[in-house]
Amino acid sequence: MSSTPAVIADHLVKHYRSGRGRTGSIVRAADGISLTVPEGSVLGVLGPNGAGKTTTVRMLTTLIRPDSGRATVAGADVVTDPKSVRRLIGVSGQYAAVDEYLTGYENLEMVGRLYHLSAKDSRQRARQLLRDFRLEDAADRPAKTYSGGMRRRLDLAGALVAQPPVIFLDEPTTGLDPRSRGDMWDVIGDLVREGTTVLLTTQYLEEADRLADNILVVDHGRVIAEGTADQLKDQVGGGRLHVTVADSSDIRLAREALEGLGEGQVEVEEHTRELTLPAAGGTRTLVDAVRLLADRGITVQDIGVRRPTLDDAFLSLTGRPTQDTDDDEPDQTPQETTR
Repeated sequence: MSSTPAVIADHLVKHYRSGRGRTGSIVRAADGISLTVPEGSVLGVLGPNGAGKTTTVRMLTTLIRPDSGRATVAGADVVTDPKSVRRLIGVSGQYAAVDEYLTGYENLEMVGRLYHLSAKDSRQRARQLLRDFRLEDAADRPAKTYSGGMRRRLDLAGALVAQPPVIFLDEPTTGLDPRSRGDMWDVIGDLVREGTTVLLTTQYLEEADRLADNILVVDHGRVIAEGTADQLKDQVGGGRLHVTVADSSDIRLAREALEGLGEGQVEVEEHTRELTLPAAGGTRTLVDAVRLLADRGITVQDIGVRRPTLDDAFLSLTGRPTQDTDDDEPDQTPQETTR
């Protein structure tokens, strides 16, 4: 493994004009994004819709030019040497980029030829990827007959035809059912074990937790946190006590009992009959809660101390869920800047 990171971005900035014409306001879709992806690792980029994830990927894959900042991919500069970058990467975007009138096999074979593989190698690689992505039975059907999930799998297979050292996956499992998503995770895991570097944007927090060696959280075009999944979870604090009472009429009494623990504010979800509060004491807090609730004759349906999830960390960091706003660049026009 090389000591030089596979992907480096240093204070990337991209302006867009919000709305139509030249009267719209200027929006910074990327406002000084910096990141590093070591070779053979996965960087997960998390953020609500509109946070700047896709803009960042487009700059790193040479689809748009940054207004300022610098970035290299596998040692090639995205601005001064974009052709080299394109030879070294594979890209799978949010929407499957397949030719609907070609078969699945023809799509992949065509990509191989575009990458200047021999006819024989292109055919072999296409068949191999169709097997890997469980598309063999549909290999000779036009892609327009594929389901949305099948198109997503075919699109990702296309990004892997040339076996590039660096792959950019922009929400790669959108539209996939749980089984297909799990299969995709296995494929990505295999690629990384073979030395491929992956930059992954996703709104599935479980996906980032499962795949990413390191996670970048972006919001409003800026990096607001970085670390492993465990490090981000630790920022939320210790565990939380979760109590679900059997009867809605016991919610008030349960709240009073749990407030007596002195661990912090008790939060209540009326419709699920769940109460939660910080549990700095861990199992001691759990034992004390069970005793207090039993003393008051409250029937408990479920109780436990749980560690914060990546969902908890994300909500704490951004103040909103991942799917809270529109896409990254709705109705925006690139804003030219003077250098």
